[in-house]
Amino acid sequence: MSATENKKLVEHIFEQMSQGNTRPFGEAMADDFRWIFPGNWTWSATWEPKTVVLQDFLRPLMAQFTEYRSAAEFLIAEDDRVVAQVRGHGVTTRGESYEQTYCFIFRVANGQLTEVIEHCDTALVERVLEPVSG
Repeated sequence: MSATENKKLVEHIFEQMSQGNTRPFGEAMADDFRWIFPGNWTWSATWEPKTVVLQDFLRPLMAQFTEYRSAAEFLIAEDDRVVAQVRGHGVTTRGESYEQTYCFIFRVANGQLTEVIEHCDTALVERVLEPVSG
C-alpha cells in the first residue's frame, strides 16, 4: 500500500474513535501486532501479539474509563509509517478528567497495522490510571 493509503487507514480509525467506536482499531491490527511504550517509567513495556494487546492491555486500560474518545489532529505518512498527533478526552471510573495528548507512530503492512509506538503525557497516566502490566 502507498503512504496515502496507509494514512487513510489511520485517519478512518481515528474518525471512528472520535465517535467512541474503537472496533475499527482492533480490526485493523495484524495478528502479530505490537504496542510499545518506550522509556523508563512504570508503563514501559511491549505488548504482543494482537490477542495480548487486546486482552491484557487495551481491555484493562479501557475498563478504567466511563467515557473515552480520541481524535487525530494531524497525520503525516511516509512509506510504511504514519505519525498521528491525537487528543484524548475521557473520564475515569473514579471521576477524574483524562485530557491526553498522544504521538502515535504506526507501521502499516498490507493494509493492516503491525506496530504502534505510543508517546504521551506519562505524568497524567501515572496520576489518574492504574498500571497495566506488560
